[in-house]
Amino acid sequence: MNNSTRILVVGPAWVGDMVMAQSMFRLIKMREPKATIDVVAPAWTKPLLARMPEVNEAIAMPLGHGQLQLGLRWNLGRQLRDRHYNRAIILPRSFKSAITPFAAKAALRTGYIGEMRWGLLNDARRLDKDALPRTVDRFNYLALEPGEELPEITPLPRLVTGVDEAEARLQALGSARPDSPVLGLCPGAEYGPAKRWPVEHFASVARSMRDRGWAVWLFGSGKDVDATRAIAELTGEGCLDLGGKTSLGEAIDLMAMCTAVVSNDSGLMHVAAATDRPLVAIYGSSDPGFTPPLNEKASILRLGLDCSPCFRRECPLGHTRCLTEITPEQVIGALQRRQV
Repeated sequence: MNNSTRILVVGPAWVGDMVMAQSMFRLIKMREPKATIDVVAPAWTKPLLARMPEVNEAIAMPLGHGQLQLGLRWNLGRQLRDRHYNRAIILPRSFKSAITPFAAKAALRTGYIGEMRWGLLNDARRLDKDALPRTVDRFNYLALEPGEELPEITPLPRLVTGVDEAEARLQALGSARPDSPVLGLCPGAEYGPAKRWPVEHFASVARSMRDRGWAVWLFGSGKDVDATRAIAELTGEGCLDLGGKTSLGEAIDLMAMCTAVVSNDSGLMHVAAATDRPLVAIYGSSDPGFTPPLNEKASILRLGLDCSPCFRRECPLGHTRCLTEITPEQVIGALQRRQV
């Protein structure tokens, strides 16, 4: 790379994956501090990318998840031609994701061999899943020269957050930052129920920590309001239900104010890790070896049953023991070991 390097990244469409992509952005900037990184991604990612100082501009892809619309992707690329990108890095492996960088005439277009996109990529790489078991490593490898080894230390995602914005949102909700420590609970997981620890277990942890003098904040999108409401009702006083009441950006800023976080394997888990919070991450059908929280303060709870990880949205055996048999006491013990 040289001092005029301009890089276009086609980003992922999931919160957790986009958080992990910041590791690659940081790696690029460590190697070439003057490189300019623009990221094409769904519009909802803008608040997330705005908290990544390595990103110059978030360029909204005007499409919904799973939509093809080749013409719109091509036209977006044509609009970007005058930026003269030296390189494009395409993180998704789909055919459609490689169209915009090709139309933008990015000089070098790097990505993994995927859905018949040999002509769209001129730096097409085979993915060795054994050599690169973690998603973050697969992203980072694309920022290196072909055959180059990953650095010994992975740059950890670190989101820049705003305290004033978080306190303003609390005030708008009729609340304020408590003097006590705050436990953040993230009971959602968009992928499916096989990644969601029971709400009764979350409520048990909430009651125990509340009785020790902690405040409890419940995080979640509009899809998680049933879960956060149930936990709030089971917990009673001392529990602030933020489910469906914050934007993604507000949730990130509020998460950074927590003393510790307990979360399913979800996008918000990766957000908590990237805000450098002490974290207990609960894994059921998924694999922490594939998408671990990138945080040295994180503890992982996983039973490792013979049937897991199955990577299914719902338990194929109908019992979800991989989650239900992780006890609230185990989670509380993990928090205590983190000395929070």
